[in-house]
Amino acid sequence: MKNTTIAGLAKAGGVGVETVRYYQRRGLLGMPERSGGVGLGGGIRRYGEDDLRRLRFIRSAQTAGFTLDEIGELLALDASEDRQRAQALAKERIAALDAKIAELEAARKSLRRLAHDCAANTSGPCPIIAAFDHG
Repeated sequence: MKNTTIAGLAKAGGVGVETVRYYQRRGLLGMPERSGGVGLGGGIRRYGEDDLRRLRFIRSAQTAGFTLDEIGELLALDASEDRQRAQALAKERIAALDAKIAELEAARKSLRRLAHDCAANTSGPCPIIAAFDHG
């Protein structure tokens, strides 16, 4: 991919054009100068491989659970080669994921128990519905 439009960048990165613009507003992606053209429109912005690589980095980091603020920090750390801070961010993310996994496992255990109770007793209110009815 060389010298593509914002639509081409978005498509190659698996996101929408508005997502690319949002990342630009957040300072995560650069906004190239307009090439050619005169007047208000001033031509078309062109994006290259580095832009696509950065977009894919952002998406991968989001998949790992990093927030956009943390991703911005990781991008800045890449330029400064501060591996200790990058490692600290990764450890924080791992701890948050571990907490979320524990929460999800507890929810699964509760739902299994409710489903078992529901199947075991066919009279009276459904335990699943009753568990969520706080009215």
